[in-house]
Amino acid sequence: MSGLREKIGRNLESVLQRIEQAAQRAGRSAQDVRLVAVTKTVGIEEVRILCEMGVTDLGENRLEVAAPKIENFEGEAIWHMIGSIQRRKARDVAALFDRADSIDRLELAEALNRRCEALGKRLPVLLEVNVSGETQKHGFRPEELGSTLEAMAALEHLDVQGTMTMAPFVADPELTRPVFASLRELTEKAGLTELSMGMTNDFEVAVEEGATQVRIGTALFE
Repeated sequence: MSGLREKIGRNLESVLQRIEQAAQRAGRSAQDVRLVAVTKTVGIEEVRILCEMGVTDLGENRLEVAAPKIENFEGEAIWHMIGSIQRRKARDVAALFDRADSIDRLELAEALNRRCEALGKRLPVLLEVNVSGETQKHGFRPEELGSTLEAMAALEHLDVQGTMTMAPFVADPELTRPVFASLRELTEKAGLTELSMGMTNDFEVAVEEGATQVRIGTALFE
């Protein structure tokens, strides 16, 4: 198990260094960038090691995979739902997760709000915006963001803190820069503060363009 700890430690050090360097290039502080470790492909042992190393924001995208980890993990962690959420599973998401970072339609938000009301909790959420316009991606269209926020103002048990997006997967991460810049401008215009964008292949560009959260899995565990 010491080998696993050493590997994760090396990978984490590298990721944090890359975040810091990207932040410096943009005149930002790395302290303003939250690392959300995507733990969907690993087990409780890896989660425990990460949390002991100070990474307590954990992202999962499938309820059936996440549930046993969340229910059996005894440490302190903030669990982010980062995947597409089926409306019929809103109750379980509301009960299990600390944050929902992938609200992609109003009907889902309304369902989550009802479930959170029943639980007596207020759930921090991010709105997923399909900035790239790819048909296979979920999310609100950029021009819908303003009207969506107006509609969600009535949902008292959801705390809309910001936005998230997934850029196209391309060989040259520099090509993702316009997508990230567009989301930053949309988010600032909407008066929101959280900006979740960037994964293993493109997180440095995302940090340079203002990401406050990056979602990293492969670079931490492989």
